[in-house]
Amino acid sequence: MTPNIKPLIAGNWKMNGTSEQLPEIKVIAAGVSAATYDALICTPFTLIDRAARLCADTALHIGAEDCHANSSGAHTGDVSAPMIKDAGAHHIIVGHSERRTDHGETDQGVHEKAQAVQDADMTAIICIGETRQEREDGRANTVATSQIKGSIPPQSTATNTVIAYEPIWAIGTGLVPSNEDIASIHAHIRNELISLLGEEGAAMRILYGGSLKPGNAEEILAIQNVDGGLIGGASLKSADFLAICNAVKS
Repeated sequence: MTPNIKPLIAGNWKMNGTSEQLPEIKVIAAGVSAATYDALICTPFTLIDRAARLCADTALHIGAEDCHANSSGAHTGDVSAPMIKDAGAHHIIVGHSERRTDHGETDQGVHEKAQAVQDADMTAIICIGETRQEREDGRANTVATSQIKGSIPPQSTATNTVIAYEPIWAIGTGLVPSNEDIASIHAHIRNELISLLGEEGAAMRILYGGSLKPGNAEEILAIQNVDGGLIGGASLKSADFLAICNAVKS
């Protein structure tokens, strides 16, 4: 963790979840505390409104997994940041590796989406991370620098932006970088954020994602500059997600 930065534990349900899973949201909402950390579940578009209603007057925030870069227009099938905000969300994930890989999203496209989120007075969770080959080639820091410079709008602040580092090769694979590797890349990301944004970069939350689960959460969340986690599969189960939340040290 970073001193004076409140951790964020965020779940990404991906393309999972129907009304049958809403009780899990309710259990999570009842179990989280705003005292030592912030908690967020990003659901599919179809569940945002209902999940937000379930979480009214609780400490759990609801977010979305993507948005269009424009606020409105002739973009059949797309959803804008203002629409998502209207449905009750507070945050939007942009630039997830699955969007970059499956949909060919570029740093510039992620930049435009992040700016759209910020313009809607919401918080953008901007994802960055390297492939296995890039890490083996010793290019993890270079990739992080390039994605940070290309994806983060200049008006980004510690309030409207969160960075999520997810080594692509660790997402859903059970593989996890060593604690030393996590500490090293998060320190590099912090330095790049400070170089780019000054004091706002020093205060910005940097989440770790990639096979973060109850069994390893306590040790990973204790690493310097790891200011929470972006959780995939473990966020679908209230018991697992709450166990990760409970690993945050006050």
